[in-house]
Amino acid sequence: MASRIHHLAPLAALLALAACGGDSALLPSRPADAQAGQAAVAAATSVAPTLTAPVPRPTARTADELNTTSPQQRAEAAAAPAGRQERLGTTVASLGDPTQPGFWIKTPLVSAAGKGRIVNPANGKSANVEMLPLPGPASGGSQVSLPALQLIGVSLTDLPRIEVYRQ
Repeated sequence: MASRIHHLAPLAALLALAACGGDSALLPSRPADAQAGQAAVAAATSVAPTLTAPVPRPTARTADELNTTSPQQRAEAAAAPAGRQERLGTTVASLGDPTQPGFWIKTPLVSAAGKGRIVNPANGKSANVEMLPLPGPASGGSQVSLPALQLIGVSLTDLPRIEVYRQ
């Protein structure tokens, strides 16, 4: 019984967050915080235009509202990457900040920002992403953007193992 409840706790938390309306203390303030975060990422990593997207509206609450990428950006992120790739390893992926737009992964598998690709080995789907360092051991998990998780066919409540490549 306790094991079953343990597995349902993350889902219950996500549902509670989704049910929040108006001014929720659980969600980061928007748009100032989200815009500042996007500007910091862009300045620190010189993000390619295909990997960035507009900041979601302050009233965005659903996955569709939070994913501000265009169909063209999704197609470019899904395109086969050009050039040589280095496999960095596998990591457990979880949903990162859903208000931070674009295609990115924050992972302890890199020590500097750069371009890369993530692959869902369960279905072979991949996404070109901006790779951002995340403090912690290389065996630690990674945070992935909402659009990138959707592109590789991962449920936002799952914790799948994904493959990470540097371009």
